Amino acid sequence: MTDSPSRVAIVTGAGRGIGAAVARRLASDGFAVALLDLASDAVKANADAITADGGRAIGIGVDVSDAESVETAVTEVAERLGPPTVLVNNAGITRDNLLFKMTESDWDSVMNVHLRGSFLMSRAAQKYMTEQGWGRIVNLSSTSALGNRGQANYSAAKAGLQGFTKTLAIELGKFGITVNAIAPGFIETDMTAATAERLGVSFEEFKKAAAAEIPVRRVGQPSDIAGVASFLVSDDASFVSGQVIYVAGGPKA
Repeated sequence: MTDSPSRVAIVTGAGRGIGAAVARRLASDGFAVALLDLASDAVKANADAITADGGRAIGIGVDVSDAESVETAVTEVAERLGPPTVLVNNAGITRDNLLFKMTESDWDSVMNVHLRGSFLMSRAAQKYMTEQGWGRIVNLSSTSALGNRGQANYSAAKAGLQGFTKTLAIELGKFGITVNAIAPGFIETDMTAATAERLGVSFEEFKKAAAAEIPVRRVGQPSDIAGVASFLVSDDASFVSGQVIYVAGGPKA
């Protein structure tokens, strides 16, 4: 291990929601942060906001399901900020539908972003972590990994990320790298707002109904996930690896 490992973090899907909140939190923790997203304008604006607050950040447009795009982006991060030692695989999409209505494109799109994207990003970033002898990978799973009507593709992808997490923890542990997953429950984001719209209910009604089923009687906020990510990438979490932490306001698994 180097005397002082590089404090550079990559957060995918950082254009909005959970990814943007995690990037802001890691920047406040002292990391230089690369915000990656297909929406390049959004991550550049978010990076500018972090910089305006005194942090170091860059925004890069990237398709995490494309190997060449990923390699180019991670190389750019290393050149502009330094070797990345933290990776938060948050990029994700939904293509919800019941099985008999779900198309091959619905299935492939979700698998490509969640699973292929996390694989490509982890493969590209781990070489910098092993060289530093220190690293943290955090994958965003979901309570939907336990099964959720209308989300056969999303649920399968999120369950797959949990197996991916545990396997990487086994493979990379000897290099000083921990790998964990966060499985959020209902978080108030544009994605959950879109789900409400798809179901034909107002977002306020949707949130109220969800909160009634959650033991702490509220829905989650992106900052709730950012706080757990902050812990998992810290030195305090050096003996935590291969775990899936459900952040859902109650016991889910």
